[in-house]
Amino acid sequence: MALFSQKNTAKSKKAPSAAGKTAAVSGVGRDLSSVLTSPRITEKAMKQGEKNVYTFEVSRSANKFDVSEAVKQFYGVTPVKVNIVNKAPRQFKSKSKARMLTERGVKKAYVYLKSGDSISLV
Repeated sequence: MALFSQKNTAKSKKAPSAAGKTAAVSGVGRDLSSVLTSPRITEKAMKQGEKNVYTFEVSRSANKFDVSEAVKQFYGVTPVKVNIVNKAPRQFKSKSKARMLTERGVKKAYVYLKSGDSISLV
């Protein structure tokens, strides 16, 4: 029964500080400058901009939380929702050169904002 009769040492251990957790969650200590590669300015993206949906090209290693924190840091608005789309690279035959060409893939993020918020991209 020695296994089950251990003394409770939880009182002697220090509880982790709450300040350390919030700094890790909010992303204050991280460099987010490489997360947003560029805004995507296309006809479809401009139409969605009227509905408070903004499109960005993001780095391959970025996730939704990184994109959300980067938008907060650089544009000063809080996203309601973030969707990420991976566009795979494709090969196609060139009409003029008669050879196979490769179009690069891209990772896009759709950032949804509240109705009062906006981002000026141009």
